[in-house]
Amino acid sequence: MTLHNMAGLSLRDLEYAVAVADLRHFGRAAERCHVSQPTLSEQIRKLEALLGVVLFERLPRRVAVTPQGAPLIERARAILREARGLLDLAQQQQAEPMKGRLRIGVIATLGPYYLPALLRDVRARFPQLVLRLQEGRTDALVEALEQCELDAALIALPAPSAALESAELFFEPFLLAFPQGHALRAQRRISLDALQSGELLLLEEGHCLRDQALSLCPLPREGREERFASSLEMLRHMIAAGEGFSLLPQLAVQGRTDLGGLISLRRLAEPGVGRRIGLVWRGTDPRRESFSELAAFLRQMSPVGRPEDGGGAQPAMA
Repeated sequence: MTLHNMAGLSLRDLEYAVAVADLRHFGRAAERCHVSQPTLSEQIRKLEALLGVVLFERLPRRVAVTPQGAPLIERARAILREARGLLDLAQQQQAEPMKGRLRIGVIATLGPYYLPALLRDVRARFPQLVLRLQEGRTDALVEALEQCELDAALIALPAPSAALESAELFFEPFLLAFPQGHALRAQRRISLDALQSGELLLLEEGHCLRDQALSLCPLPREGREERFASSLEMLRHMIAAGEGFSLLPQLAVQGRTDLGGLISLRRLAEPGVGRRIGLVWRGTDPRRESFSELAAFLRQMSPVGRPEDGGGAQPAMA
């Protein structure tokens, strides 16, 4: 059958043929299909012409399926079953949109500290959802989203692409981490102005947290040794070793060891110093409502509070 001929093949005509085969009568088949008998008979003739096979032997008082038509009628039944299955599957997807595989990216400075407390609740709320997690830096995750290699991502807002939609989940305060015995410990209220020195330790280029820290604490252009960490864990160890201080996200220190008392933590005097964490997805993705539903659930499970309420759970402070 050519593609041109295939274009003339309709599920409705197959339904007519199966009804005639079941009832062995054109009139009763027309009643089942809610059409007139002439209409049904004409469509059967067109179907036979399209297939090049006579499906039915027209006898005086009954209809018989021809030997050549029998396997075609059985195939028509299978096609109709598959078509109904397609519609059923689409209805199930509408009823349960958060179902099947969902590829979520998460920035490296968030994933290890946010996901462990979240996954159990997500799996309980969306039992049909199969998560595929990918860790990376913001630019790489955004590129993967735009290339349809990811479905959504957890990043610090605002999203760096106009092609993405986003929903804010929670605000995560930054805490000042400095080594034991540092001069900052003597200050009762530490402000950002007190951090304008060459002691600020940073993550490597490409981490959005590095850019956020630099926007809050600009570094001197000259006379500074460049010391960068590849991960937050390495950054904590550099602070414990006495190399300098840094701004750390609350989740990265919440409930974690202070490395034998070698790290002290303080909140900053300025309110609202931190980052907004959100879920982002492509604006063209037809699952926008599903992502909004997921974001609403994640917002309810926020691991920290809003900036105006002090940031939620309090890690141990110096």
